[in-house]
Amino acid sequence: MRIAAAALVLAWMAVLCCFDIRQRRLPNVLTLPGAAVILAGAVLAGHGVPALAGAAALTAAYLLVHLVAPGAMGAGDLKLAIGLGGLAGCFGVDVWFLAAIAAPLLTASVAVACRAHAVPHGPSMVAATAAAAGLALLD
Repeated sequence: MRIAAAALVLAWMAVLCCFDIRQRRLPNVLTLPGAAVILAGAVLAGHGVPALAGAAALTAAYLLVHLVAPGAMGAGDLKLAIGLGGLAGCFGVDVWFLAAIAAPLLTASVAVACRAHAVPHGPSMVAATAAAAGLALLD
């Protein structure tokens, strides 16, 4: 069951990356149901409190950035933060913190490497969360 759930989450993440890279948007029809499934699964698995705390904390941080500098982050990134924050929260504060810090650093690195003014942030959010969770599973 865990492998099937992980495969489903990874497929969701891959689809979101493709959307954001190609269309520069993260559709609500993917971000919000994905977040709901992740949070519901976490509650059922007994990780409800850390998942909800992780979702709330990452969403609050992204909301602050969105309000202070609306052009820096889209609303889709904010909604994606709900699911990814919850997912990272399931693995603990250290994994959540690693994912939260690595995502903007990765986006900035891609922008510098590509000499681009704006790059989609969703793929970095996904990569940082997947890498942080993967490292936790190896531990």
